[in-house]
Amino acid sequence: MVFLAKRYCFLPMLFILCNGIHCAYGQDSLLIIVAQKGDGILSLLRKQGMNPYESYDDFIALNMDNIRDSVHLYEGRSYKIPQIPLDTVVVVDSIQKQSAKIKEIKGKEFSIFGKKHALVLPKSERLKGTIYYLVSGHGGPDPGAMAVYRGKSIAEDEYAYDITLRLAKELMAHGATVYIIIRDPDDGIRDDRILEIDRDEVNYPEETIPLNQVSRLKQRVEAVNKLYLKNKGKYQRLVVTHVDSRSKGQNIDVFFYHHEKSKNGKKLAESIHKTFQKKYKKFQPNRTYSGTFGDRTSLYLVKKTHPAMAYIEIGNIRNKKDQRRILDPDNRQALAKWISEGILLDYEGE
Repeated sequence: MVFLAKRYCFLPMLFILCNGIHCAYGQDSLLIIVAQKGDGILSLLRKQGMNPYESYDDFIALNMDNIRDSVHLYEGRSYKIPQIPLDTVVVVDSIQKQSAKIKEIKGKEFSIFGKKHALVLPKSERLKGTIYYLVSGHGGPDPGAMAVYRGKSIAEDEYAYDITLRLAKELMAHGATVYIIIRDPDDGIRDDRILEIDRDEVNYPEETIPLNQVSRLKQRVEAVNKLYLKNKGKYQRLVVTHVDSRSKGQNIDVFFYHHEKSKNGKKLAESIHKTFQKKYKKFQPNRTYSGTFGDRTSLYLVKKTHPAMAYIEIGNIRNKKDQRRILDPDNRQALAKWISEGILLDYEGE
């Protein structure tokens, strides 16, 4: 991989009208944007012609004291936009309009992520030679836990799948080989709050998912274990993602489980857990993170699969506070990013 030296766009002090929003470049050469109604971090960065996933962490760091719950913007408030490397995105052609000029970095397109997110650009080779199996909970005839949001039904499997796709893309960007076990032919990564429910998910490679619960679990276990034996001798890990379902009043944090006899599984779960603790401390210093990690061998996938694994429960889909974490696409991206950082911590701690 060829790494390009980064050059930054330092701009003079000027005021412009940008997309109908008053913007400014300050003395420190940072663009200042006023958030409009409905703006999230991803949409705000996209409006500037930026790759929002590449600039997400820098944006958070610059605006940490001006963001609610570490991810939500306040309408009408001003936000600093990170300095932009010229080899990734924006140069100013005129005071009236910014035109995006992208210096291409070779990447690969994967249709499973959808047209909008198909391109995977390399970030590093930190996970080169590793193999990850990703299983999102439920799917096919089983939507998992259900709830109603603003008069629309929402289902666990759609949100677990979206987070899983985002996680897969992060891992692949760092050089990992990723097998997505539960797959949807047309959903891709979606930047909507309400994800439409369908029943067309299949089990890797293209198997119809059965209605019977035990049969469904056996099917995904067999898929993972066959691939594990095929890749015997290579570094392999499994991550299972679920959205929990409890009483409406129960607000929970993200929990991590592993097999009681797996040292590597424990290390993986603990590494992701430590990453979440660190992120909460940084972005939500006034909120105590209560999520834990521990063994839960009673779970079928934990007990029956061969690779060292982490089983993740992400919030309670029936709780209004947890719904914010799950429904907001910015939140889903942050969850995937944090899980990927925990995976990197686990691997590089070998």
